[in-house]
Amino acid sequence: MPQIPLHYVDLRTFCYATEDEKRVEEALRTFLPEEFEIERAESEGHFGDRILVLSARVERADEIRHVLSRLADLESFDDLIDELDDRVTENTELFLRLDKQGAFAGDVRLGDGITFRGKVEAYPAKKEQAVENAEEVLERLRDDR
Repeated sequence: MPQIPLHYVDLRTFCYATEDEKRVEEALRTFLPEEFEIERAESEGHFGDRILVLSARVERADEIRHVLSRLADLESFDDLIDELDDRVTENTELFLRLDKQGAFAGDVRLGDGITFRGKVEAYPAKKEQAVENAEEVLERLRDDR
């Protein structure tokens, strides 16, 4: 199995009209390597308000390691490992929701605001294999901290 069994990690958050774009970007950057490019797309809310979608796709192994190392700061990291069966889809994707407010303050915790989606390598491409691979990499992260 490869050192980092993830094909990529997508991080995404929304910046609503009532939020400061720089602060929302800073929250997202909590999980990203330095100088990583963030894509921006404008959308419109139900009442015509502006919504900015900030997203980043991390594909290189060293950069994925950086994102995962930030996840290792979760207080509930052991709970995350225990919940992998619920967090990995049949399509071998690992989903997490991270707290945007906490991320702005530099804290890493589960919550609302930032979506983490990681495509887990699994051969064959089955949920059970993906859960096993995700568990292995997360346990390695936990043991290294």
